[in-house]
Amino acid sequence: MNAENIKKASAVYFTLLKNKVIDENSEHFQTYFDPEVRQTVLLLADESGTYIIESPKRIHLVVQPTGSVFATNFTHLKEKHRQVETKKHFHLISVVIMSFLAAIDRNQAAKIRTKREGISYYALERQVNDLILKWDSILKAKPTFGDEERIDMKDVVTTWKYMEVDTDDYGLKKGNRRTRIGLIAGAMRLLDTEGLIVILDRDDIPKVIPKQELFERIEYLYHDYDRYEVLKKLMTTEEDQHAENPSH
Repeated sequence: MNAENIKKASAVYFTLLKNKVIDENSEHFQTYFDPEVRQTVLLLADESGTYIIESPKRIHLVVQPTGSVFATNFTHLKEKHRQVETKKHFHLISVVIMSFLAAIDRNQAAKIRTKREGISYYALERQVNDLILKWDSILKAKPTFGDEERIDMKDVVTTWKYMEVDTDDYGLKKGNRRTRIGLIAGAMRLLDTEGLIVILDRDDIPKVIPKQELFERIEYLYHDYDRYEVLKKLMTTEEDQHAENPSH
């Protein structure tokens, strides 16, 4: 392999490290598909504990959950994002994000609708609240609920139930991450930081528009994880199949 190809591969890889995604308009997109360049990029990714997702119009760089030099643990996440205060908040934020993903990863109609109209923070709050109430009911009949999925259901349910319910957008405008809407805003900022969503009407009625990059992550990455499918099943109910438009 010559030095020029190594230089090109390095440029592609470090652009991916910086931007997380390269689309078809980037000069690096076509460069990547040169066989020798691609082989070198894949080697760099493997050695650093990351890997590449290739979609028709984009290349994604994704960090492996374990064994990566770029992996983020709870402590690092807490230092980087103020909204992640405790492991209870971390777990609850994970439930919010997973609930959002489950809402958009239903069928083609849901995908088209959410790409066009998005999901408001308030609709997401109602969705998470309904889910938590359902879990609370199940826990009363089955205290071991969640053990098999390795989720501390009691902790998640209790934390959410005793969080302040926002009035007059207080949690959003005042940055109060201890309220439900404040927590949801923090969870969505994590996805926004990764370039996977667009947040609209930040000062009015905020809503989340999933970007194509997020749908590609779901299709080319998350669907390969059994853990994702298990959690997604936990997030959905029979009522969800007949739910009204969640965008408002």
